[in-house]
Amino acid sequence: MVAARANWKGFIKFGEVACAVALYTAASSSERIAFNTLNRATGNRVRREFVDSETGDPVGRDDQVKGYEIENGDYVVLEPEEIAAAVPESDKTLKVEAFVPCDEIDDVYFDRPYYLAPDRMGADAFRLLRDGMRQAKVAALARTVLFRRLRTVLIRPHGNGLIGTTLNFDYEVRSAKEAFDDIPEMKIEGEMLDLAKHIINTKKGSFDAKSFDDRYDAAVAELVKAKIEGKALPKKKAPAPSKPSDLLQALRQSAGLGSSEKPKRAAAESNAGAKPPKRAASSKRAA
Repeated sequence: MVAARANWKGFIKFGEVACAVALYTAASSSERIAFNTLNRATGNRVRREFVDSETGDPVGRDDQVKGYEIENGDYVVLEPEEIAAAVPESDKTLKVEAFVPCDEIDDVYFDRPYYLAPDRMGADAFRLLRDGMRQAKVAALARTVLFRRLRTVLIRPHGNGLIGTTLNFDYEVRSAKEAFDDIPEMKIEGEMLDLAKHIINTKKGSFDAKSFDDRYDAAVAELVKAKIEGKALPKKKAPAPSKPSDLLQALRQSAGLGSSEKPKRAAAESNAGAKPPKRAASSKRAA
């Protein structure tokens, strides 16, 4: 197996202690099915070409330059060397600025995860930081230049190493208030709440990443295989039409109750951890 290639190498520094680390991509979409665009007539791949939006003439790579739009159609031209000069200088150091409780940062700020492992020397200092944070139940907030930008990185113990998650900037995170403002105020109580709790209790489980498959990729792979083998293409089953019902009726159906049954039994089972009534237990013992 080919060893993973580090995306970045540098140091973690906390106080006056530093250790060399390597940063690796923790999640990647490279294994997803990808398509190429072809010429239907020839079957050849087509290539993308940049053209002038006004003249329609092709523009070669040497004639392309970055521009920042200040008004509609008016741009400030930025040369490559000018953009390069704006990139912050990097000392390749993840400098820990603070240790915070692990649950203090809202995960809406989480951007991309990376594995952090000791690189060459400094494994002792690495283990010291990892085990110290684990025992104190804290995470580290560090800053460094990653991929041309100054980034804040949340560093936490993860298995035998550390995981560093780049954080979104405050201006990148949209206000939850704006998203939730239109939700009407409504107090849910009584039998509807009891039924909801009962359904939740019957659906309790645990997370297993392997049980969640990418159905789109699987369907495309099946489609490609069928076309290669000259077989009939798989047909998608039409979803059964849903029957209109009110919320209470939908809850009763989800809890396995008929429309005329009262939700008291479901509520009682929910409060008792979905245990069977004593009478049923007694009849079982008698049997």
